[in-house]
Amino acid sequence: MKPNPHAPPQLARFAFLIGTWRCDAKLKLDDGTWQDLEGIWDGRYVLDGYAIEDDFRMYTPTGELMVLGINLRVYDPQKKTWNMKWLNALAGTWTDLGPEELGGVQADDQAIVYTLREPVAHHAFTRATYTNFSADHFTWRGERSNDGKAWEELLIIEVHRQRPRE
Repeated sequence: MKPNPHAPPQLARFAFLIGTWRCDAKLKLDDGTWQDLEGIWDGRYVLDGYAIEDDFRMYTPTGELMVLGINLRVYDPQKKTWNMKWLNALAGTWTDLGPEELGGVQADDQAIVYTLREPVAHHAFTRATYTNFSADHFTWRGERSNDGKAWEELLIIEVHRQRPRE
């Protein structure tokens, strides 16, 4: 599916997610060491091309599923804001991504950044930053904070387009 020609043009800002992606992740553990993880990210237009849905799953080094969910992303042209939600399928919970009270979604040609209230980890906030956009790659960087002022890197995901088999 393609974007609906009547959808807000801002929807194109997250169009880089469309497709199937292989993820190489590094998670900072409590002891300060980094653990290598793998994942799959799969994005598509939904709801007649008015929204983007992207599923994400991440696995432990032993292959156990540790993250499973979907993001739904739509743009509200009346309010000039993004409405984005994460459904954590393993916990059965919804999380607002980039709510206005936390600064909304900030985007320019170099990055997209938003903050969320952390529903499952041992810190209060997570800040997500998308950078290094190309046709075949992007980087997702997660930082954690308890006060929304001091941030520490927590998770780095290098995302590579999965090529169809010939």
